[in-house]
Formats: sequence, C-alpha cells, structure tokens
Amino acid sequence: MVYSINEVMMLWESYGIFDTLLPFLLIFAIVFGILSYLRIFGNKKGIHVIIALVVGFLAVRNQYFNEFYKEVFPRLGVGVVILLVIMILIGLFVEKEYRRYWAWGLSAIGLIIAIVILVQTFGYLGWTGLYGYFGGETVGWIIGAVLLLGVIIAVATAGGGESHGSPMKQAANALFGKGFYHD
Repeated sequence: MVYSINEVMMLWESYGIFDTLLPFLLIFAIVFGILSYLRIFGNKKGIHVIIALVVGFLAVRNQYFNEFYKEVFPRLGVGVVILLVIMILIGLFVEKEYRRYWAWGLSAIGLIIAIVILVQTFGYLGWTGLYGYFGGETVGWIIGAVLLLGVIIAVATAGGGESHGSPMKQAANALFGKGFYHD
C-alpha cells in the first residue's frame, strides 16, 4: 500500500507524534545539550540523560506546554525564514568587508522577531494582558522604535576598533563572564 506524504503526516498526527513525541525529543535534546555543555555534574552522561528524560516527560505531560509548542514553533519558523532572507540579501548586496557590521543589526532584528513571536503567542494563548492593553498596532510601533534606536546605536558605535568575536560571543561573555562562550 502506498501512502502520500499528507496521509503519512495525518497518520502520525493521529498517533500523537506531533503532540507528544516531537516535543519530548526537542526538550530532551535541549536539556541534555545544556547539561553536557555546562558540565554541572561533570562528564557523567547518565545523570544528564536521566535529568533530560524527567524534564522532557514532565513538559509533555502538561497541556499548556503542548498548546505553547503548537503556537510558538510555526511562528518561529516564519521568523527564521525572515532572518534567512535578510542574510541572503546582505550577502548579495553588501561588500564582504562591511558584512561584519551587519551582524549587530541581524542580532537586533532576531531579538525583535523573538519578542514579537512571544508576544503574539502569549496573546493568542491568553497568558498575558500586555497584548490586550497595547494591541497589535502599538506593539508594532514600539518594535519599530526599538529597531530604529538599535540602528542608530549600531551606526554610532561602529568604528575601526578591534573585533572581539561575534555579537553572540560578545553578549554571552558580557552576561556570564569572559570565556563563557567558546567558538
């Protein structure tokens, strides 16, 4: 018997693959990766696996996690596509020696996209009154103002100083201390 991709996806959905298995695997992988990277318990992978399993099972057990997961990840996919398109356009139209200055702008845009995704998701799920007070148009104006302020600061601080790595590395080292982020 031959199934189409759509039929396979619907079959997986009826089995709960998208509601339980994939969210569990995602949480397991994230928690295991963080524990392995930080080495809080040394190099004891067994402890990392047990903790990641427990956190993963507890997360998918709660209905509000499943609702959040179903709402946030499609929005995240759209946000990642927006960043990818911007990166492609920068690669096409900006000379190579000036691309490093755009890294801060991309970081700011990524942060704004993340905030918009969370505000929209929380508003849809009814988890916050913030979206109801401000509404979608006001949130857009606030995000636009923050973006404009970020561009002004990036242009004002861009100079011929020596680089200390990627913006992600600089931010992580500033928050958690020098040497936290490894390339």
